[in-house]
Amino acid sequence: MNKKDILPVDFMWGGATAANQYEGAWDVGGKKASTADVMTGGTHTNPRRITKHIEEGVYYPSHEAVDFYHHYKEDIKLFAEMGFKCFRMSIAWSRIFPNADDRVANEEGLQFYDNVFSELKKYNIEPVVTISHYEAPFALTEKYNGWVSREVIDHYVKYCNTLFTRYKDVVKYWITFNEINSLMVPAGAFLAGALLIDDSGAFNNTTIDSSQMRFQALHHQLVASAKAVDLAHKINPNFKVGCMINYSLGYASTCNPKDIVKAQKHDQINNMICGDVHVRGEYPAFTKRYFEENNIKIETAEADQETLKNGCVDFYTFSYYKSHVVGTRPEGDETQGNVFGGFKNPYLKATDWGWQIDPEGLRYVLNHVYDRYKIPMMVVENGLGAVDVVEKDGTINDDYRIEYLKGHIEQMKEAVYDGVELIGYTPWGCIDIVSASTGEMKKRYGFIYVDKDNDGKGTLNRWKKKSFGWYQKVIATNGEEL
Repeated sequence: MNKKDILPVDFMWGGATAANQYEGAWDVGGKKASTADVMTGGTHTNPRRITKHIEEGVYYPSHEAVDFYHHYKEDIKLFAEMGFKCFRMSIAWSRIFPNADDRVANEEGLQFYDNVFSELKKYNIEPVVTISHYEAPFALTEKYNGWVSREVIDHYVKYCNTLFTRYKDVVKYWITFNEINSLMVPAGAFLAGALLIDDSGAFNNTTIDSSQMRFQALHHQLVASAKAVDLAHKINPNFKVGCMINYSLGYASTCNPKDIVKAQKHDQINNMICGDVHVRGEYPAFTKRYFEENNIKIETAEADQETLKNGCVDFYTFSYYKSHVVGTRPEGDETQGNVFGGFKNPYLKATDWGWQIDPEGLRYVLNHVYDRYKIPMMVVENGLGAVDVVEKDGTINDDYRIEYLKGHIEQMKEAVYDGVELIGYTPWGCIDIVSASTGEMKKRYGFIYVDKDNDGKGTLNRWKKKSFGWYQKVIATNGEEL
């Protein structure tokens, strides 16, 4: 194998977004509120609020986001100019089934995605579609407390059946849930739409920390995912359906055996439970002890075991932004991250948001996961959130973003040379979108700048950053010119 031409000629270069952070038009065309639509704006130091009703005069970033709904032709043309081979996007569930349990799907919502897929096809861009990306219909929370209820499985499968049938000839790659393992931590309760704290419908606008509830919701999502995979293969045997893991890489803080074991357990619980169920069709053996020690008692149906076995995914995708340290460290040494946090690594630099930059960690993860599962992999989120300065002449010299991505692509190529079957790469926020964690716009990831500020003000005009031309060349040379 020639290291110079390491990536396959059909490597899927592209970019990634999510409907709740990108699409806008939250109440247009029959759509109703999703869980993302009841989250107010916030900042790095001022957390977002979750409201039971839309409050007058309060800013909800997802309501307009950056308005892909009305700019999709313009944006897809820019993606094509960069040379995208694929585009990872999500479908807004509440645009298809506004009340979650509607008897029939919302035709106007389906037509919107017809139009998007048609535009992508015009430029030979392959859609990679996430079915549920942190935006279940809010009606599921009101009626069932989200994924805590097993009844939601049937609503999800009905939604999947609608998508698979409608788009069986235009979408090949599907991802069932975004970062499904985020339910391992307290913040995951909201991501599963679990906000009701008692049977009377009392509402909690902060985080509910109940391991029992989170893991029950997770089990329901894993069963739903398996049902979706099985259904997809029946509707179109050529469909490829993948999982998506929020990979939490935690290095042991010392060579003390206790720290080594702690880091191993961190990896097993946070990454491997969901990975094993998705890829192997069963919970790993260590789960039993973890559930016993944490007093978690999952209610299952008799058919669940067979369902999980019959619904193994075709490929494995994950997000990777940073790493952290696990084990014994002094207090006050914490670092932030994408849902998962940990201790700072003295060998690494960090972003302005405290996320540590670790390109070599990506090579480690790719090898580690591929050794375990031996199925095709995609890196579907990776990127640098930063404050971009617009110069007087309109240019945006985001060399820091180029440096970040260059380092990760180099390590990605090393992993392929190691033997990993990597089929695609879609950096996160290929165009500026709303931050999921804070609702901010100033934390920008894109190759394309969108004129909008943290208060929702701006023209929504798009223009290219320096990284746009850089990534264009990376794709054109299949990763050889970095």
